[in-house]
Amino acid sequence: MAISLSLSELAQRIDGKIICGEAGSLFSGMAALDMAGADDISFLGNEKYLPQFLATKAGAVLVPTGYDFNTNGPALIAVENPSLAFGIVVKHFAAQAKSFRAGVHPSVSVSTNALFDPDKVCLHPGVVIMDGVSIGDGSEIGANTVIHENVVIGRDCNIGSNVTVRERSVLGDRVAIQPGAVIGSDGYGYEFSGGRHVKIDQVGIVEIGDDVEIGANTTIDRARFGKTIIGEGTKIDNLVQIGHNVVIGRHCLIVSQSGLAGSSKIEDYVTVAAQVGIVGHVVVGSKAILTARTGVTTDLEGGITYSGKPALPIKEDTKIQAHVRRLPQMLKRIKSLEKLLSRVD
Repeated sequence: MAISLSLSELAQRIDGKIICGEAGSLFSGMAALDMAGADDISFLGNEKYLPQFLATKAGAVLVPTGYDFNTNGPALIAVENPSLAFGIVVKHFAAQAKSFRAGVHPSVSVSTNALFDPDKVCLHPGVVIMDGVSIGDGSEIGANTVIHENVVIGRDCNIGSNVTVRERSVLGDRVAIQPGAVIGSDGYGYEFSGGRHVKIDQVGIVEIGDDVEIGANTTIDRARFGKTIIGEGTKIDNLVQIGHNVVIGRHCLIVSQSGLAGSSKIEDYVTVAAQVGIVGHVVVGSKAILTARTGVTTDLEGGITYSGKPALPIKEDTKIQAHVRRLPQMLKRIKSLEKLLSRVD
């Protein structure tokens, strides 16, 4: 890394307290506990990594406030949340490794009526910008990405390579989209008539709020009419499918391989873990947590953790699963009782 941090600068940047170490010691990188060297910063975010911490060769380690450590090894800085603080360190070094460079590559295909300042955006090779597109200052668009007609892209967005943003989609400020994602593809809408499936036109749009992040190869369908909405601050993992007219609230987390069917509504601060399936036209209340592989078939109250198929409060589902696991044993007992009864008869 080109830019180093002293121990004192590091503590100030992450609002931490130096437990031990020289304030002027310099660090130029970051790594996991078991891979870090003397110039690296690492962190202890979970007690199960304590053996790695005790053996680490890291120069400095971020540790939880109030934790009692006895070590003569690395410099230590105490913080409330080591994982979150380490994220600040990563962001610092990443900013040094990659800086925004405005410019439009000669291979870019740009409509004459697209609106952006070529001195304040970055368009990489092979980008296609169609009619009526608006791009805010500070935004970067990766190689071979296609931005269709009348799309609005806010300020400081980062759109990866091979992304497709379909017509009239609206992206807020600081939206990040990883490679291969498709925004505004046709919704999956058909009616059965005359012995065949007839396609229903999808004429709505996708609207994405500020500070939303969308993972690689995720697809978000345009609305049949109106809007498919992704609320401010929501983070969507790779390989997620979001159907037409879905409304996702603010600051939700949606993890890989989950699917949200058309017209479902996810309120604010909902966590959707991996491989969750949500049927259409249901509402998941604010601050609900859907654990991995939960199947949602009806409206769910907010503020509760759910699991199972169909989704139940996790304590209730856990009891049911415990009973299910006992079924073979119960079946043996029933057969034994049947034998005894047959002898009595």
